[in-house]
Amino acid sequence: MAAVPARTSPPDPAAQAAAQAAADAVSRTRRTRALWVALALVLVWGANFSVQKAVFNAMSPGGFLFVRYLIMPVAAALLLFWRHGLHWPRLPREDLWALLRLGVVGHVLHVGLVTYGIHWSTPFSSALILACGPVFTLLILRWYGLEHLTRGQVAGVAVACLGVLVFLSDKLTGGQWRAGGGDLVLLIAAAFFSYYTVMAKPQIERHGSVTVMAYATLMASAPLVALNLPAGLGVELTAISPAIWMGTFYSVLISAFLGWMVWGWVNAVRGVARTAPLMYLMPPVAGLVAWALTGERYTAVKLAGAALTLAGVALAQFASASPRDPVREAPAPVD
Repeated sequence: MAAVPARTSPPDPAAQAAAQAAADAVSRTRRTRALWVALALVLVWGANFSVQKAVFNAMSPGGFLFVRYLIMPVAAALLLFWRHGLHWPRLPREDLWALLRLGVVGHVLHVGLVTYGIHWSTPFSSALILACGPVFTLLILRWYGLEHLTRGQVAGVAVACLGVLVFLSDKLTGGQWRAGGGDLVLLIAAAFFSYYTVMAKPQIERHGSVTVMAYATLMASAPLVALNLPAGLGVELTAISPAIWMGTFYSVLISAFLGWMVWGWVNAVRGVARTAPLMYLMPPVAGLVAWALTGERYTAVKLAGAALTLAGVALAQFASASPRDPVREAPAPVD
C-alpha cells in the first residue's frame, strides 16, 4: 500500500512578517551598537594624538618606534594563532613579496613619518593633515587609470588643497618652521598611506584583512627595530613613568592594533559608505582634547583652513559617479 504523502500547510504570512520584523529589529540593534562603537573609537583615535605627543616627548620618536615594533609583532603573531592555530596561511612567493612591500610602505614609511610628524607638529594639525588621505587615494587611483575624476571630485581636491594652504599659512608666515615642517612630513605620510591602501586592496581580497595586516606587520617589524635600535638603546626604560607606559600601550595596542580590527567590524555591520563620514569627527575630537589637555590654541585662520580642508576632502571622497567608489574602501590607518 502506497504511503500517503504528508500534507504541508502553506506558509503563514503573519508568521513570516513577524520573523522578518524580528530580524529587522536585530539588524537595527546591531547597527546602532556598531554606531556607538564607532563613535567611541573616534574618541580613542582623536585622543591618541595628544597621548602620542606626551609619549614621544618622554622616550623620543625613535625610542617609541623601537618599543612599538617589539610589541606589534607579538600582537600580530597572537592574532594569527587565534585565527589559524599553528597552521598559518601559506602564501605564494609573489604574494609574500607584495606583503613585504606593504610592510615597508605602511609601517616603515607611513608610521615612521607619522611618528616624527606628530612629534614636530601639534595634535590638531596632525589629525587634520592625516584626514587628507582620501584625496591622495583618489589621485593615485586616477594616476593608475582606475578612477575617473568627476567635476565634483576635482572641485573637492582643489578646495582641500586651498584649505591646507590656509591652515598652514599662519605657521609659515609666523616662522613656526618646526611645526610647519611636521605638517609637511604628515602630508607625505598621508600619501604613503593612500598608496598602501591601493596596494593592499587586491591582497585583502585574496587573503583577508587579518592575514594581510598580520603578515605586513611581522615583515616590517625587524627593519624598524634595527633602524631605531640606537634610539631605543638610548632610552632609560626604567626611568619611564607608569603613565607614559600606559600611554604607549594605549597607542600601540588599543588605538592602532585593536582599533583597526574594531573598525573593520563596524564597516562590516554598517557598511563603508555609512561609516566613512565618521572619520571627519576625528580632527575636531583631537582639537578639543589638545585644547583641554595641552593648551593648544586655534586662530580664526586655522579654523577656517580646517573647515575648508575637511569640506574639500568630503566632497572629493563622495562625489564619485560610481555607486561603489574605490576611494571609500580605505581601511583605518595603521598608525
